[in-house]
Amino acid sequence: QVKLVESGGGLVQPGGSLRLSCVASGFTLDYYGIGWFRHAPGKEREGVSCIKGSDGSTYYADSVKGRFTISRDNAKNTVYLQMNSLKPDDTAVYYCTAGWPTLWALHYEYDYWGQGTQVTVSS
Repeated sequence: QVKLVESGGGLVQPGGSLRLSCVASGFTLDYYGIGWFRHAPGKEREGVSCIKGSDGSTYYADSVKGRFTISRDNAKNTVYLQMNSLKPDDTAVYYCTAGWPTLWALHYEYDYWGQGTQVTVSS
């Protein structure tokens, strides 16, 4: 059974850091593109980052470029999202997703989703 489980969310002050983890079971992560999306109340679901399974290429939304870093540990079947210099606008539920996206930022390009982890950036 395919399953994705996110962790690492929480409350952090502006300028702080968090590292989200996405652990996969039932399949091998490195064959898939793994994306991170976020959804804040009153806003559209937004693609944050993706790491492709084919060649490890990474992609970022303009809003997080230079602050967030996606990485993959194949031995642990885990993908990470390191988030630095966090801003209140980063507050959202963050979801991990797996698929074979052609256009990485489109949520319907992915097949499997985790349950999400809440990130709140506030003083």
